Amino acid sequence: MTQSFSRRQLLARFAALGLAVPAASALIAACSGSQATPTPTTATGGQTPAAGATATQPPTAGGQTPAAGATATQPPAALSGTIAIDGSSTVFPISEAVAEEFQKRYPNVKVTVGISGTGGGFKKFCNKETDISDASRPIKDTELQACEQNGRQFIELPVAFDGLAVVVNPQNDWVDHLTVEELNLIWKPESQGVITRWNQVRPEWPDAPLNLYGAGTDSGTFDYFTEAINGKSGASRGDYTASEDDNVLVQCVAGDKYALGYFGLAYAEENAGRVKVVPIVNPKTGQPVEPNLEAVKTGQYQPLSRPLFIYVAADQADRPEVQAFVEFYLQNASTLAQEVGYIPLPDEAYQLALERFRARKTGSVFQGVEVGVSIEDVLKREE
Repeated sequence: MTQSFSRRQLLARFAALGLAVPAASALIAACSGSQATPTPTTATGGQTPAAGATATQPPTAGGQTPAAGATATQPPAALSGTIAIDGSSTVFPISEAVAEEFQKRYPNVKVTVGISGTGGGFKKFCNKETDISDASRPIKDTELQACEQNGRQFIELPVAFDGLAVVVNPQNDWVDHLTVEELNLIWKPESQGVITRWNQVRPEWPDAPLNLYGAGTDSGTFDYFTEAINGKSGASRGDYTASEDDNVLVQCVAGDKYALGYFGLAYAEENAGRVKVVPIVNPKTGQPVEPNLEAVKTGQYQPLSRPLFIYVAADQADRPEVQAFVEFYLQNASTLAQEVGYIPLPDEAYQLALERFRARKTGSVFQGVEVGVSIEDVLKREE
């Protein structure tokens, strides 16, 4: 990882965790495993997630050189306003990095970037509380209906690739890989209160508690993981420590020898010394694949690879500051996504996304898209 990556990620982490005693207390409480009475989930709901963090990136003094490839629709001094972004903690580092660079070029525009999970972000977005929603999965039918009821149309734009990492504590010396079937055994709703020890997954593993940590139900990570592993989005056991904030999950797994958790690959790579990533057996090849950026990009890491999105409110897209920000985002996402540990899309995909935004094409084209279809092919379906 580059020094720029570390600096940005540290800024993002500090902002998300607040560096305050109350935040630290909440973190300790989340990792203690104390929750409301858990229930297995088949769609949504179940556990109570740890409190979400919100980060606000203040305007930066102007005058700096913009990121490569940026274009200006107005002179920096002429552009002003406020842009509100919220949603996925996975997409947060990318949007935060874009906001930081954008505000260097346009110091009179304030961009706030919050974390409330993909589902929580869509709730705010459909209620017209935000201008842009970060999402680690495509919008759901229920969210589409909520937006329609409130008269909110959106422009769906892919911005990067990510993988989901299954992780254990570095002291764990017995897990060298897991299969999708084993992950299903651990995480399916029927395993709640039943599969609670490591030797129930494999007999040769220790007779020790299996402490689970994962995404909260408002997280796109939760939706994607449960669909990929359990066959249905939202289908999960409920007796695990949950959070919409991947930072909290990193802290929990790092402090528990018997932990097993899952969250975004970029967070796992950033914290490589604190958590250990587990290779997952590719169902098609039968070979364990260590999750890394190259394996995600080439499609070898299945079924836990995914695209990431931003959703732009169509009724806000013509505001000069919003238009400039979204175009800046798509023109610089390739570089900035890599800086914060994510996998950029092919250049053609960014160009198609930019054309989609400029044409103000609304609605979702990624809902229900089968695994393995390229981003470019999906975006071309409307041509």
